Amino acid sequence: MYRLNVKKFGFAFGLTGALIYLGCMIVMITAGQEGSITFFNSLLHGLDTTNIIRMDVSLLEAIFGIIQTFILWWLIGACIGAFYNAQLKVNK
Repeated sequence: MYRLNVKKFGFAFGLTGALIYLGCMIVMITAGQEGSITFFNSLLHGLDTTNIIRMDVSLLEAIFGIIQTFILWWLIGACIGAFYNAQLKVNK
């Protein structure tokens, strides 16, 4: 079995999370509040996002959000890679 590079795996997860965050921003900018509510209600079947979606997100808040998302997803990816590697048997 191949060992995963924990840093690169975490980086791939971080970039994926940041890309999803950017996609969410694009949906909110292009679809507006009603379109965003419709989109997220259909995506999160069974949950009503009407009362939790707000459109007045500042640029600074969005920048912090994408950085936090990257860090969180990097940690998740690094943990998955490390746990995967820990399960491999070492051949000597």
